[in-house]
Amino acid sequence: MTIAELRKDLKTKKPIFGADKAIKGLKTGNIEKVYLSKTCKEEYRKDIERYCKLSDVTVISLKEGGDEIGAICKKPFVISIISFAK
Repeated sequence: MTIAELRKDLKTKKPIFGADKAIKGLKTGNIEKVYLSKTCKEEYRKDIERYCKLSDVTVISLKEGGDEIGAICKKPFVISIISFAK
């Protein structure tokens, strides 16, 4: 279900890739949803989950690894964190 949800979001919204941009967006309140791959580094996962909880933002942990997420997003690189702006 979550991969279908990710694909839908990719078609309708502009994705933001990377931990730094996701954390910055969460701090400023500009993010509405965050997807984390199973290979996301634990330090980033903890920070993002904490900021999502404080900002009441949906965080979704995917079962797929970063390389599979990169392929779904049609990017030639590994993607561990995808966020979507409001």
